Amino acid sequence: MNFSTVKFPLYAKLAFVLISLSIITLTLYFGKHILIPLLLSLLFAILLRPLVIFLNIKLKLPHVIAALISVGIFVICVSAIILFISWQVSDITNDWKKITQNISVHYEHIQHWIKQRYHLSYNKQDNYIQQVRNESINGDSELISNTLNSFTDTLLNTILIPIYTFLILLYRNLFIKFLSKLVQKKNESTLHTILSQIKTVVQSYIVGLLIEMGVVGVLTSVGLMLLGVEYAILLGVITAILNLIPYIGILIAAIVSILATLVNSSELSAIIGVILLNVVVQFIDNNILVPRIVGNKVRINALVSMVGVVIGGSLAGIAGMFLAIPLIAILKVIFDRIEILSPWGYLMGDDLPKTYTWNKLVLPDYNQGNYTEQEAKPPHIPIKKE
Repeated sequence: MNFSTVKFPLYAKLAFVLISLSIITLTLYFGKHILIPLLLSLLFAILLRPLVIFLNIKLKLPHVIAALISVGIFVICVSAIILFISWQVSDITNDWKKITQNISVHYEHIQHWIKQRYHLSYNKQDNYIQQVRNESINGDSELISNTLNSFTDTLLNTILIPIYTFLILLYRNLFIKFLSKLVQKKNESTLHTILSQIKTVVQSYIVGLLIEMGVVGVLTSVGLMLLGVEYAILLGVITAILNLIPYIGILIAAIVSILATLVNSSELSAIIGVILLNVVVQFIDNNILVPRIVGNKVRINALVSMVGVVIGGSLAGIAGMFLAIPLIAILKVIFDRIEILSPWGYLMGDDLPKTYTWNKLVLPDYNQGNYTEQEAKPPHIPIKKE
């Protein structure tokens, strides 16, 4: 049976794309409680696949046992990190009285500065703060409800994600054969190429993230030790983990580090030192670690990354922000291998621009010579003679 190709005008293609994006967005939003654990499990399964192959081929273990051991090692590693953080946090709670005392000292300094700067009495400042507290009380019931729901979801995902990961590793060949049956015979090679590249990109990206986490954790811990901050190793681990959340993770880590600083010191200089340390570590991370370790694995431009993280956060919170970049990388691999979608893959990519020298500085030429010679010339403005 012969099928003729139907060609649609540009506006019809654009309408189809917008409708498809709307359906995908609604599906992700309403099905996030089911899809997010599955997507996280898929990423972890891709990461653990080399370990399964090693246990299966090198050590001659059955595939089921190799997958079970791999997931078990993963769960033990994650549990060890959680137990370490919980153990250290329990020590911090013992020092909570010192922290509140030092916070009250800084609060009094801020009140004194506001009184001198804006001539606002202490009573008026206390009244403003009391008003804010009263307004926040109205939303306490909703906050408690959301907290309980979030705790329930986290507990459920803690159980489901290892199970999903194990099952994905177990039925990997079944999924590949299923996808092969969906495409024509002539496109099977393209499908296997896409799957192979997705595996490579995701594994490289997650390994790069783990290396980045290690470096950020070590730099933060050493810096806090030099500043004399207590619980420096714990704060380094927390900073490394929170750094997985793009853009806002480092801010949360800085707040936690400042609170820990207040255990031993009420001096403003100690807080400024912690803030400067976080700024330096973030500068090193963004300008050295990410471009060389993570950026080499996933070629996505900064605009698409930022928009993807914002959309992921809006749809699924912190988990969506974490999943945004690897999912965009997977989509780019698919788009680059399908001719009709290749323009979208190019739009998501980050071509290495040529460079040019400006005042002895080597800068990227994002225009890449697209200006014509006439456009590059300054406009000619005629001068009238009086």
